[in-house]
Amino acid sequence: MEPRLLRGFVAVAEELHFTRAAARLYVAQQALSRDVRRLETALGAGLFVRTTRAVELTADGERLLPLARRVLAAHEALAAAFGGPRALLVDLNTDGPSTARTVLERARELAPDCELMARFESGLTYAAAEVAAGRLDVSFGYADGLDPALRARLAHRPVRYEPLAVLLPEGHPLAARADVPLDALAGESVYAGAGNPRTLEWTGLARELLEGRGIALAPPAPVAMGKDEFGRVMAKTRNPVLVTVDFLDLPGSVKRPLVDPVPLSPLSMVWRKGFSHPGLDALHRAADLLAAGHGWLEVPPASWRPAALTGGPGGG
Repeated sequence: MEPRLLRGFVAVAEELHFTRAAARLYVAQQALSRDVRRLETALGAGLFVRTTRAVELTADGERLLPLARRVLAAHEALAAAFGGPRALLVDLNTDGPSTARTVLERARELAPDCELMARFESGLTYAAAEVAAGRLDVSFGYADGLDPALRARLAHRPVRYEPLAVLLPEGHPLAARADVPLDALAGESVYAGAGNPRTLEWTGLARELLEGRGIALAPPAPVAMGKDEFGRVMAKTRNPVLVTVDFLDLPGSVKRPLVDPVPLSPLSMVWRKGFSHPGLDALHRAADLLAAGHGWLEVPPASWRPAALTGGPGGG
């Protein structure tokens, strides 16, 4: 039984959607459909009921799923034991400059024989579930903002207290300033991913930061994938956007650090409990070196952090 066929079956069984499963596996949907048909032929059993609206597992599919997962886990263990470790899948959240990318690039320098593959899942809430399920290995984000039941399945460590900034459309009254006092945003609606199920932890942090300051969370906007679409939606809504200071620069906008207080987003590295890989070791070493060299875990005076880290209302 080819592992590829079982891997395709498991992806469809978990997504219940051929297009999403194909995207997850980075294969064409037609190729995935052929593999599922080959597996059904080899087993002499139908595994899915397909309609124009839904994909569902048959009774045989339900019976196969736990067996397929065990076979794939055994295959992975065998490859790791005798063929060297597989590539480590590292989610950077966004395909642009970021603390996570800096850590990954340093880890690649520290472990040149390891293959550390970047992924871009746009939001720790979604990526953490993928890590817990074994479809990703590592991600970065505000781990304390995750659902406790999900967080309990993961290990995490602090990497950096990231200063926050605001992305303003050109021509905005605050765009001429070198930095923006937080209270200067009173009366504004600030976009922080509201309505995006992938970024619940980020929206929650923003809600805590803005609460009581007369600053509203902007209503949900179409979820934009990629910097071009993000820039287009931002230009259309013209809402200020809460970002980190390392967020990429976009045409038609200006990025300004927030001050008085300086809000800090606690960035953590997240992985599965009990998971080991030489690439993960390299990421730990890289995070340690960068934090020590750049003061990433130092808390500046007159700063703000969420209550989960301070034991009370958000503060320094």
